[in-house]
Amino acid sequence: QVQLVESGGGSVQPGGSLRLSCAASGWIFTLDVMGWYRQAPGKQRELVATITSSGSTNYTDSVKGRFTISRGNAKNTISLQMNSLKSEDTAVYYCNAIRRTVNAGVRNEYDYWGQGTQVTVTS
Repeated sequence: QVQLVESGGGSVQPGGSLRLSCAASGWIFTLDVMGWYRQAPGKQRELVATITSSGSTNYTDSVKGRFTISRGNAKNTISLQMNSLKSEDTAVYYCNAIRRTVNAGVRNEYDYWGQGTQVTVTS
C-alpha cells in the first residue's frame, strides 16, 4: 500500500547542488526510518543517509559535510540536500523507508523502495 515517490534528480556540474525529495503515500502511520541509497554503474547499492522518526540522522563518510537529510513538513516526507557535488556522486538515488512493528512478541520490519532518480555530476 505504501508508495515512495522521488523527485529532484538531474544533471549538474562539479561543485553544484541538487535537492532530492521523497514522499510516501498510501500510509497514514509513521515510517520509523527513511533514507537514501544510491547505486552507481558497476557498483553495489550503498547507504547514503538515514533519518528516524525522532530526527536522528546518520551518513556515509563520503558525503558527511556535503549532504543533509531532513524531514519535510508533511508526515513521511524527506529531503536530501546535496552540496559540493562530485563526479563520484553520480548514481541512481533511491528513497527507502522502514516500518517496524511488534505484535504478540513478534518483531517485523517492512521495507519499501522508490523507483530511483538519476543524479549526474559532470563537467
